[in-house]
Amino acid sequence: MVPNKRIKIFILGLSLFSAMFSYYVWQVFKTPNFNVTGKKDFALLIPAGSDFATVLDTLKKHDMVRDQLSFRFLAKVMGVASRVRPGRYLISSETGNFELLRKMRNGKQDAIKVVINNLRLKEDIAGKLGRQLRFDSTYIYRMLDSNEIVSAYGYTKETIPCLFIPDTYEVFWTSSFDALMKKMQQANNRFWTDNRIKQAANLNLTPVQAGILASIVYGESKESSEQARIAGVYWNRFRTGMPLQADPTIVFAWKDFTIKRVTGKYTVVNSPYNTYRNIGLPPGPISIPPRDVIDKVLNLEKHSYLYFCAKEDFSGMHNFAVTYEEHLVNAAKYQSALDGLKIH
Repeated sequence: MVPNKRIKIFILGLSLFSAMFSYYVWQVFKTPNFNVTGKKDFALLIPAGSDFATVLDTLKKHDMVRDQLSFRFLAKVMGVASRVRPGRYLISSETGNFELLRKMRNGKQDAIKVVINNLRLKEDIAGKLGRQLRFDSTYIYRMLDSNEIVSAYGYTKETIPCLFIPDTYEVFWTSSFDALMKKMQQANNRFWTDNRIKQAANLNLTPVQAGILASIVYGESKESSEQARIAGVYWNRFRTGMPLQADPTIVFAWKDFTIKRVTGKYTVVNSPYNTYRNIGLPPGPISIPPRDVIDKVLNLEKHSYLYFCAKEDFSGMHNFAVTYEEHLVNAAKYQSALDGLKIH
């Protein structure tokens, strides 16, 4: 009886120990172990050349780890303590030791979602990317403003914004500048299908020229219903050698986007972007236009209009004219409406 009792006690003790050990192991592996509050995840950034001590210092600085002992123990068991892979790893309020350390061990980074939209200047592009990626905006701008660098992708420092197609891109924090640009180039190649290239060629435009024209159209009007017609006006001027006289290019030349009305004092600016003085398209786009506006240019409305001005009802729409005399009549209507507003 005694031996059996001892065996039972031993088995009971072993079972209790196993249960406690299993619970501890479960806690070490699975229990959330990071102080992440709110809905926003914490991004752990590990630069190249970092060791595990550096990672711990970063986590301590932000008071992220609740149980340091279990985290360090599991890191040693999994081999992470001896080899740290650089990257960006997101930590949520539900993240456990094993989940994070496995990502770090495998280098399974969490990509950054970079949104490219209607940015005007290269400074804007550099600023947008620099706030999210590991290289700062000064470095990005310097690269985008170098003909030697951007020529490798088929552009000049003036036309390089044409490379960027509006979209949301997933980019790794450790990506090099070249890798980023190649990703943009791949997206550009996907957008510029054989059909779109053919449509541009039918207008005697290159994809870059179509992008430049689209940026002007978008600067002129956000009204989707008349963008193809405005594109037709500028195309008529372009193909006949008439100055584009596009007000948005003057605003861009001044780099003063608070200008509401372009008058004679602005059109005297000495700039290659002054389409009142220079014939043809400016040397580069004045923004990164939306995809659909590029398509509006490729499918522009063919007509005889050479002029347009804002409608007198201030709807944001425009009156179009074939002759300059007709245009003067439309312009007088708009000016009269403006004068009426000043009186009241």
